[in-house]
Amino acid sequence: MTETTPKYDYDLIVIGSGPSGRTAAIQAAKLKRRVLVIDRKDRLGGVSVHTGTVPSKTLRETVLNLTGWRERSFYGRAYRVKDQIKADDLKARLDITLGHEVDVLEHQFNRNHVETLMGLAHFIGPNEVEVDIEAGDTTRVTGEKFLIATGTRTYRPEYVPFNGTTIVDGDEFLEMAEIPRSLIVVGAGVIGVEYATMFSALDVRVTLIEPRETFLDFIDRTLIQEFTHQIRENGVDLRLGSAIETIADEGDHIEVTLENGRHVRGDMLLFAAGRMGNTEKLNLKAVGLETDHRGRLEVERKTYQTSVPHIYATGDVIGHPSLASTSLQQGRVAACHAMDVPTVPESPWFPYGIYSVPEMSTCGMSEEELKERGVPYETGIARFRETSRGHIMGLEHGMLKMLFSLKTRRVLGVQIVGEGATELIHIAQAVLNLKGTVDYFVQNTFNYPTLAEAYKIAGLDAFNRMPIPEEYKDKKPAKAKKTPAKKPQGKADT
Repeated sequence: MTETTPKYDYDLIVIGSGPSGRTAAIQAAKLKRRVLVIDRKDRLGGVSVHTGTVPSKTLRETVLNLTGWRERSFYGRAYRVKDQIKADDLKARLDITLGHEVDVLEHQFNRNHVETLMGLAHFIGPNEVEVDIEAGDTTRVTGEKFLIATGTRTYRPEYVPFNGTTIVDGDEFLEMAEIPRSLIVVGAGVIGVEYATMFSALDVRVTLIEPRETFLDFIDRTLIQEFTHQIRENGVDLRLGSAIETIADEGDHIEVTLENGRHVRGDMLLFAAGRMGNTEKLNLKAVGLETDHRGRLEVERKTYQTSVPHIYATGDVIGHPSLASTSLQQGRVAACHAMDVPTVPESPWFPYGIYSVPEMSTCGMSEEELKERGVPYETGIARFRETSRGHIMGLEHGMLKMLFSLKTRRVLGVQIVGEGATELIHIAQAVLNLKGTVDYFVQNTFNYPTLAEAYKIAGLDAFNRMPIPEEYKDKKPAKAKKTPAKKPQGKADT
């Protein structure tokens, strides 16, 4: 009996090796399908590993360690682990971390028999792509299904005179030769806020400019108010509602003129206002796909199929929420659907983490969303300084806020700002997904001393203001059993 020749070279071709591309490729390979990953970089991992998630979070940890930031409440604002921190100090841990990430990814691909091809891919037909592997050299491959996971690139408007040294985008920022004495950050989105607060912790004078009157609008306003107070206290000059008129390189400094007539000067400017989908070189017209004005693809959110059924898209290239964590999930779900294999659906609640200084993390709905929907609710708030662990760690700030339904008592949303927020949020995520109520936090014991105790404090804060359920009222405390009194021992008993 002779084997039939496959119609296509691969069952799945993944374009991009970031978080969603990685999990999709490995999932399909575990289902014993022929998988190829194409990436235009000279090393695997995509934006997440080389210029995005991993580098920025590694940089944050390096800054907090070298500056002794976490210990300053005990030893004073002048306390530092290393007096003179240079750009090379920040890059040292970064290089080690990136090398490890790439090594792990290459090992995963090899272990699961995922083939890789380094080059720039573009469609030339519904089931065929051409890959520019070297200058002038190309190769063509065919696939039954495709997954576009090309991520995003920095938005570089014409009015910004980028020079790669003192006026840079988010990718170029990591290549700085020396730490500036003053930094201007344009764009108070997630990336801008993270870098602005990191460098403020380095005692760099930071000005954060945002043309809109508000920032990070998807986060609960109470959390933003707390966060704004803290970063201003840490030295960040936050300019909201300040649209930019001009940006000029004056040689010895960067001059920014705002439409309100004010000027901002700094040694370096980081432009972090938005990103664009990496789709312009894919020749999507060859397969009948179109993108929005930011180069992003629209997909069916349960399967991640595009309007062309055999082509899927995941990760940042499909827009919100643009998180490495959600991208990992999207890739797995898309691969299973593409390979016609049933899988567990994604959870409706996922945590959103912002690795600023201080951290912020949320899960579920904000107070503004509940008001807009007309949902009756109660809030519970805890301050980290109210916990013994907070005192031990020297935390002067930090807050956990929970929202509960007055009708069902269920948790509707949790917001945290402060040390360990991105770790603590997973307790909220579990309770949300399991449809837990305020009673969970009152009934259960939390390790002492821990920051997680804040859940207990916030739970009791809300519980004490909420109506007592009828089923609780019916339960009467059990009467203590009477025990006969013991006779006093003495000579009469002997």
